[in-house]
Amino acid sequence: MDRRFRRLIETLDGKVDALIAMPPVTAATLPSAKQMPKSGIYLFSQGKRHLYVGRSKRIRQRLGDHSRPSARQNQASFAFLLASKRSGRGKAAYTKAGSREALLENDRKFAKKFVEAKAEVRCMDVRFIAEKHPLRQALLEIYAAVRLRTPHNDFDTH
Repeated sequence: MDRRFRRLIETLDGKVDALIAMPPVTAATLPSAKQMPKSGIYLFSQGKRHLYVGRSKRIRQRLGDHSRPSARQNQASFAFLLASKRSGRGKAAYTKAGSREALLENDRKFAKKFVEAKAEVRCMDVRFIAEKHPLRQALLEIYAAVRLRTPHNDFDTH
């Protein structure tokens, strides 16, 4: 294995341990911006069941994007994913008629599921850990998703 890559991954296990050890908060009880890391990864859980890992250069803002009632479909991606799975709609298409926006505008049942999913995400446990280095951040997101077996991370391309 390339030794530069090995150095990058050697710290991942400890970082995931620290992530899991963090006392959870919710989107409504996030610490102040000064008390949070600016960039890193975050984990949504319900009790002991870890659901979704994400990464961001602006964690606090990103967590709000996932759960804010006014968040649009391109901001609240985890909630959109939950609504898609629960409504049986699958993934949005990359055509105007099958887009996320069209799905929300033309399917009231799906739109309701999306609102419900944002409210659910808002109440979920959330943990986060700092990671400034973009490559380590990407690797940490993938490693955490694999190690924690998060069911909503699939790393599929668009």
